[in-house]
Amino acid sequence: MGDWWSIEVFDAHSSALRWKDAYEYALVESAISNRATTWDWHVHSRGIVFEIAFREESDGEAWCRLPGVRAALDAVPDPEAGLLVRRGPDGTPCCRGTRRPRQAPSAAAASAEPPAPPAPAG
Repeated sequence: MGDWWSIEVFDAHSSALRWKDAYEYALVESAISNRATTWDWHVHSRGIVFEIAFREESDGEAWCRLPGVRAALDAVPDPEAGLLVRRGPDGTPCCRGTRRPRQAPSAAAASAEPPAPPAPAG
């Protein structure tokens, strides 16, 4: 069956397509070197998805630990809220290796007063 990964990158201050153009060669070359069996890029209205399959689970895990792969994932347009890494084809949810986007804080939260510190006991 193999080991599937889906990496979804969302547009932010720059285009996810520009990120793909910058890192596609390095990601695919390193995947081939780590026994990838197939890969594909999908463009959607908010970004891109890179789906990749490896022969064995250990091959995919080793690929994800490579410094070049980690650097590429850290360089997405919004590394805090614009990256999903999932195990499974077509973005099937999985239990490990997931980076979920965090919701951006609202303007109301930014203007709220911080809570007062508790009164000293005494």
